[in-house]
Amino acid sequence: MAQPDSGTNTMVSIPALLRRNANSFGNSAAFREKEFGIWQTWTWSKALDEAENFGLGLVELGIETGDFVAIIGRNRPDLYISMIAIQMAGGIPVPLYQDAVAEEMEYVLAHCGAKFVVAGDQEQVDKVLEIQSKLPDFEQMIYLDGRGLRKYDHSKLHSFASVMESGKNCGDNSRSILEKRESAISYDATCVMLYTSGTTGKPKGVVLSNANIIETAKTTCEFDNLKREDEILAYLPMAWIGDFIFSVGQAMWSGFCVNCPESADTLSTDLREIGPTYYFAPPRVFEMQLTNVMIRMEDSGRFKKWLFDYFMAHARRVGSDILDGKVGGIWKQA
Repeated sequence: MAQPDSGTNTMVSIPALLRRNANSFGNSAAFREKEFGIWQTWTWSKALDEAENFGLGLVELGIETGDFVAIIGRNRPDLYISMIAIQMAGGIPVPLYQDAVAEEMEYVLAHCGAKFVVAGDQEQVDKVLEIQSKLPDFEQMIYLDGRGLRKYDHSKLHSFASVMESGKNCGDNSRSILEKRESAISYDATCVMLYTSGTTGKPKGVVLSNANIIETAKTTCEFDNLKREDEILAYLPMAWIGDFIFSVGQAMWSGFCVNCPESADTLSTDLREIGPTYYFAPPRVFEMQLTNVMIRMEDSGRFKKWLFDYFMAHARRVGSDILDGKVGGIWKQA
């Protein structure tokens, strides 16, 4: 297996890249999430602190090296950070599709033998509780959004905040365990386990190493000239390999900011507010966006139509140069 290039020996894992970013540009934005209409920001330093505290909290809960931990929910900074914390604590993150029904989750959770589950909200908690009797390895579940869960049996349920607080206040023994496990992570160690969609049969677990993720992220960042100043919008399923490469691998390697929309319903508004410099979508998404724009322009006034036609024609002339970074004198050509 390939090894990191010379000068990158300390960057053999995703947690190591997170530490590098926190040490090099700790006050820069690492994640954003829109909550109640307001964008909340996680700096790289804050992301590292949360990852450490959550990792320590998992150690306090009894996670062992090699344990599988399922992550179920929409794109949220805390869930991305939890995947890194799981690796710090010696575990292996297994993101699941949040729209999967309980029966589909049962197969994946049983197949990987997940001992812990990190759930985004009550909907995901209910799915796991419905099938917990069929999961012999399941021990504990951690939830982010506690709405609707106050009267639930909390013998196996823990809030994300309480696990973080437990890690923050833990003793030296747990800190020593986390430090040893993190330092033991090798370049060829497992980074994540992702499951296929199961379209042609049962979902299959795909094990990816740190080398797989980091080399792919490094190569694609160089190819697309991705920098720390770039912004992306994380809206694709966390269980998909593409999102893990974009929102974890590339983000950790290049240091750009990952923005999480408030919900699927606010995606268009959030996209406009963030204005991502790096945006991936399947053709159908671009077709829908173009259709929406053209329909709105058909209903607009004469002056707006003229502006739209004029600058669209200008964009066709200079768009390639803008994407290639050749911006000098472009607006003079308008």
